Formats: sequence, structure tokens, C-alpha cells
Amino acid sequence: MSRIHFIGGEKGGVGKSVLARLLAQYHIDNALPFTAFDTDRSHGALLRFYADFSRPILLDDIESTDQVIESALETEQSILVDLAAQTSSLLHRWIEQADLLTFASEAQIQIVFWHVIDDGADGIALLDALLERYGSAASYVIVRNYGRGKDFSAFAASAAQAKAAELGVHVIDLPELHAGSMRKIDHGNASLWAAAHNKDAGLGLMDRQRVKVWINRAYQQFARVQSLIEAKS
Repeated sequence: MSRIHFIGGEKGGVGKSVLARLLAQYHIDNALPFTAFDTDRSHGALLRFYADFSRPILLDDIESTDQVIESALETEQSILVDLAAQTSSLLHRWIEQADLLTFASEAQIQIVFWHVIDDGADGIALLDALLERYGSAASYVIVRNYGRGKDFSAFAASAAQAKAAELGVHVIDLPELHAGSMRKIDHGNASLWAAAHNKDAGLGLMDRQRVKVWINRAYQQFARVQSLIEAKS
């Protein structure tokens, strides 16, 4: 079964592209077949760091966006779609015009929305709207990004969290990586594997060690949720 993973959260700065990069590296390191699509016209992270696996798409161009479903139908694989900020209305329009969730169910393609939140109110409200829009017709993963927030008590007490619990939504934590280490990765134009293992990527020994620990902790979260998603399909 192919799975289309929409990696978003709508608001900028919550860490969507970092999560997309981690998921791409997870697929590479575990020899899992995947194709990635980047919707950011200006500085797409997947196109920048994982160009060999990624293609650009324009969400305001229906035929361009159709590549996502076409790739899922071509061969059994994961499709990673890194959603730029403020693109949800375009995505929802594409989904609704084609009744994509019904089509995907009939074609045995699983749709998974990864919703990244910080500790602000906006991400909670956007999550609530997403769950209300698609309900049980899709799968979801809520990602609490500790690199962008420390106190998620507002989410824990929210109606969105209650709604997610009713739907059996998976919640994972993205651990924090030292900000200086992340800056060095980005300035060195390094993939996450290179940042962790290649001293020529511009990171010192302890920076590389921190990146390795961060990646391994994220992978543990991914492996747990992957088995849950597969069990639901």
C-alpha cells in the first residue's frame, strides 16, 4: 500500500521542513521506497538537501499537484509532501475537487496528515480545523516540536486534543536539537546523514554526536508511529 504523507501545520516557523527532512532521511536509512515533493517555491528544504529524491510541485496548478497521486499509483511507496506555510487552502481545494479521500480509499492509498505544532495557540486552532474537515476519513500524526516550544499544556487541555483522542490520532514528540548545531547543518548545505557522519560537513565532533542522538530519538518516534499507521490501513 502506498501512503501519502502531507507534512504541514500551516503557520510558518513550526519546523515542518525539519520534520520533512528527518522523514526523508528515515526512509533512506531504512531503505524504504519514497518520492518527495516540495511545495516551497522560494527555498524548499527537500529540494535543497534531498534533490535526488525530490520534485517541485505547484499547489495552485492542479496538474502539477496531480503528480502526488500519480506517483502513489505507479508503485507502492511513501510519498512525502512538504507543505509550505499558507498553502492549506490550495491543498484542500485540490483534495475536495477530486474527492481525493474517497478515491484514495478505493485505490488503497492511505492519506496521512502530519501536523506540526509549537506551544502557541494558532497551531491548535489549525489542528482543530483539520480534524473537523476530514474526520475519520484520513490518518493523522500530531508532532509536538520541542525545538519550537516547551510547554504544551494548552494543547493537552484543548478541544482539538480531545477530538484527536476520539479519532485515535497518534501524537509524537520531536526532540530539540541545539540551535547552533542546526545552523551549522543549514549553512553547510548538508543532509542530515552528512551532518551526523561527515566531518567535512562543517560540524565538530560533539556537534555530530548531538545530531546523531537527535536523529536516533526522532527515528524511535517514527518507528513507533509507523507501526500504528500500518496497523490502521
